[in-house]
Amino acid sequence: MSLRVRRVGADEAATVHAVVHAAFAARPPLDPPTDALAEDPGSLARALGTSRGLLAELDDEPVGAGLLAPVGPTLFLRRVGVLPDRRDHGVAHALVAAAHEAAVGFTDLAVVARDELPATVGFWESQGFTRSAHTPPNVELRRRLPTAYDAPDAEAMRDLGQRLGGLLVAGDLVVLTGELGAGKTTFTQGLGAGLGVRGQVTSPTFVIARVHPSLVGGPDLVHVDAYRLGGVEELDDLDLDTSLEGAVTVVEWGAGMAEVLAEHRLDVEISRAVGGEPATDDHDPRVVALRRR
Repeated sequence: MSLRVRRVGADEAATVHAVVHAAFAARPPLDPPTDALAEDPGSLARALGTSRGLLAELDDEPVGAGLLAPVGPTLFLRRVGVLPDRRDHGVAHALVAAAHEAAVGFTDLAVVARDELPATVGFWESQGFTRSAHTPPNVELRRRLPTAYDAPDAEAMRDLGQRLGGLLVAGDLVVLTGELGAGKTTFTQGLGAGLGVRGQVTSPTFVIARVHPSLVGGPDLVHVDAYRLGGVEELDDLDLDTSLEGAVTVVEWGAGMAEVLAEHRLDVEISRAVGGEPATDDHDPRVVALRRR
């Protein structure tokens, strides 16, 4: 049998709802009842957005699902369910692995389980989650995530950006730093692919800022190069505040300036993996550090 997990958005809400409802309806009755059974395709469509869900398929048959819900620096994995007759095929493990893969830029992955379901709590603990809070009848468990990623080549840099782009939402600010040629624009190309925007993402140095409209009903990408700007005043002249709420804004060379644009941001720092020494051949790997502030 072939098992795969793919990222899905609002267009798959009906399928995700069918899996989640069947999975949670098969669990023992709880008091109070689980909120998952109150979900409908409409509520799940709003939660899924463009790519906020995971759908597990066994030989192309939907058998498991879950939602990805960012809360500050934490990515919550919610509504995780597997069809009752497919629970011995590694589906839940595959969903956890896919969530971990998707959680680029977050400090931890979190879930909430019920006291009355010790086997479920035990499963999460077996996946490396530890108890972080207990508010009966709920147990919160968290798993720490890496904050630095290796990018051995341009393809890996784009892939990392694409994974992150799939989780960004309107209003997010990304501040990119790194020396000339570090891969900032390559990383942003991946972000654009993950967001599903129009147009080729290139360095905006000579136009300062470029807008890439969404092709999938999500946020636009506003790509800014602050390299030639003289300071916060010149950045403010771009009037980015007017588009920030409805777009994902990426500012290259923005450290020390772009922080004023939003209360929270994601700092992305790209450095050479060899400690700043010049490459001796075509292999010039990078390390990408991410921190939500």
